[in-house]
Amino acid sequence: MRLPSVIVLKEFVLQSRRPAFTRFNVFLRDRFSCQYCGKKFPTQDLTFDHLVPRSRGGTTNWKNVVTACSRCNLRKGNHLPESVKMYPKNKPRVPSNYELQENGRAFPPNHLHESWRDFLYWDSELEEGD
Repeated sequence: MRLPSVIVLKEFVLQSRRPAFTRFNVFLRDRFSCQYCGKKFPTQDLTFDHLVPRSRGGTTNWKNVVTACSRCNLRKGNHLPESVKMYPKNKPRVPSNYELQENGRAFPPNHLHESWRDFLYWDSELEEGD
């Protein structure tokens, strides 16, 4: 079955007020930086860490999860930040859709299909029209 590589919406679709809680959106909120050591990493080298570990009653949500590199995640392990003196650079919070979109512009994907490039304006100058 043949499918188009690009589609166009004919009507506006209102976004939900809260962004979806996904691993990628956590990385995007934290700008692909480990919240403990502050270094930037490619997506495949990142994990997410529960500030309050699940084994200690922590939940998996925006306010208890931060981006961490593997090294820092292993170092923190099953401990509370206070007990190992590892505090996140930024307090975890629910981001806005706008914030995620803005962060996404700073980190354009490098795996786009060639046919999409004319439709996604990452940092290109736009032509003025009538």
